[in-house]
Amino acid sequence: MGLGGTTTTTTTLTFSFISTLPSLLPKFSSHSSLPIAQKYSHKTQGSICCHNNNVNVEPLVSQQDGFISRRDVLKCFGATIGMEIIASSGSSVQTANAADLIQRRQRSDFQADIKKSLYTAIKGKPELVPSILMLALNDAMTYDKATKSGGPNGSIRFSSEISRPENQGLSAALDLLEEVKKEIDSTSKGGPISYSDLIQCAAQSALKNTFLASAIRKAGGNEEKGNLLYTAYGSNGQWGLFDRNFGRADAQEPDPEGRIPQWGKASVQEMKDKFTAVGFGPRQLAVMSAFLGPDQAATESLLATDPDVLPWVVKYQRSRETVSETDYEVDLITTLTKLSCLGQQINYEAYTYPVRKVDFSKLKL
Repeated sequence: MGLGGTTTTTTTLTFSFISTLPSLLPKFSSHSSLPIAQKYSHKTQGSICCHNNNVNVEPLVSQQDGFISRRDVLKCFGATIGMEIIASSGSSVQTANAADLIQRRQRSDFQADIKKSLYTAIKGKPELVPSILMLALNDAMTYDKATKSGGPNGSIRFSSEISRPENQGLSAALDLLEEVKKEIDSTSKGGPISYSDLIQCAAQSALKNTFLASAIRKAGGNEEKGNLLYTAYGSNGQWGLFDRNFGRADAQEPDPEGRIPQWGKASVQEMKDKFTAVGFGPRQLAVMSAFLGPDQAATESLLATDPDVLPWVVKYQRSRETVSETDYEVDLITTLTKLSCLGQQINYEAYTYPVRKVDFSKLKL
């Protein structure tokens, strides 16, 4: 629309605060018509109105005897500043959203690489699955609610902690993860993976290996059919929250001693007490039976002697006999997800990196 035109329908409110100043200055010197900026029009004599489709905005400036009050000027300036902020904020929000999507993609790609490396390594040494699960459990179970210290912070990597009685036999699992870490770090663009993330992701991978192996057995040993069975009936989709909680920081020293029982020698009551101390109950104790020693059947037999734990042991044994194992898998994934975050502050920008911008000015067309 030309300057001073009468058309009032527009689709946007884009104007500059500075560009508004010239349109106000003539009012101090004469009663001549105001040079209205684009997308403005005269509604009544001495009034400036802004129209956006059917929305009618009240006059910003009123003229009486050729005089503009200080309040009117400030109102106009304030309105234009506010509108300019609104107009400019759109591009900022879009930029922030774009950056967030890029970071999510970077983290997702990094996680995919981690899962691939862990899956391959664990599949090659299935005998280490129980040790990997206990490694993740013992790293997390050092959490102390009173002091809000410990938890899944990778402290179990320190020689003084991995050598404690409760961690006996776990060194081989840690050695395997050390090798996987070297492989992951060698190609990472967002820095090395923390031990705390690696250990918990290894537990996830170990469970997936176990679930898949179970599906293959139910398919008569046919690996292809077993994969299809797990895809169709498995609970892989339940890992969403676990995957989002990715960005734990490593502890810089071992966690205090005496926070983890020796699971193979502990009574059911001692196990219940420890699980209660971190916010779990008999249900979670029963579903985590595979994490409590190399012989899950023996562990469950012991847990079944307790009336509080027995119903859950029976429930999960029955669930594992079904094709889908839904109850068992869902509860196990849910419990591990909570366990893997005890007392941890998750950095949701971890492992992201700046993307190099292309200088289009150097392109030769």
